[in-house]
Amino acid sequence: MLTISQLAAYTGVTVRAVRHYHHMGLLPEPQRDASGYRRYGAKAVVSLVKIRTLAAAGVPLSQVAQMLEADAAAFSEAVQRIDSQLREEIERLEDSRKQIAQLAAGDNLALPPEVASYLDRLRQIGASERLVEAEREGWILAAASWPGHIAEMMPGKVEQLNNPQLVRLYRLASQLIDSNANDDDPRLEELADIMASMAEQADANGEMNIATTAHDELAFDLLDALAIESEPRIQRLQNLLRERGWAGWTRQRRLA
Repeated sequence: MLTISQLAAYTGVTVRAVRHYHHMGLLPEPQRDASGYRRYGAKAVVSLVKIRTLAAAGVPLSQVAQMLEADAAAFSEAVQRIDSQLREEIERLEDSRKQIAQLAAGDNLALPPEVASYLDRLRQIGASERLVEAEREGWILAAASWPGHIAEMMPGKVEQLNNPQLVRLYRLASQLIDSNANDDDPRLEELADIMASMAEQADANGEMNIATTAHDELAFDLLDALAIESEPRIQRLQNLLRERGWAGWTRQRRLA
């Protein structure tokens, strides 16, 4: 006859596990003998091995008792049901692993792959990491607001990076962000000149006419607010742009 420690060691489980199985009613708890010890016989060993085997196979403990008492047909049906549940859990875990892998990739956090590629392209043209981080946050907000339209936007955004003016804009903006320049920095004037010039070109090409069905005012307001919260000097840039005849940030419009 075995003590609880001997039973646990013999069957490859912990004493704590044996007590837990007692508590759940899976393993009968014997009476204490004259010396005050609980003694377990061969049937307890067999029962505990069955419990351990089912638990190791992924059977929830809440279903172990039912399976121990089931006949062959009911046992087979229960195994198939549990197997189906385990398959679903495996699929869920695989999805979680993919999400974790995206987190490790940095730019893929909450963003479609097209945007991650675009952010890499920004680095290639000389944008600093601080500026890329600001762009990333803006695209996270945009992707949450317009999930069905991001993929169609990206080819045009990537093509724009071939424009020397835009390359200069990103490099200049990177210098300003990284240097923590004040509102009197002359580079802000140059940045406003570039932005006003690009707005003139976009207006002349009819690119200012954004389809209202694809976007909403709140999303644009949030993007504007995010820009200002992330970089207070944008307020100064907006004032400079107004002096050049343009209002707005995410959506620029010509002043009358």
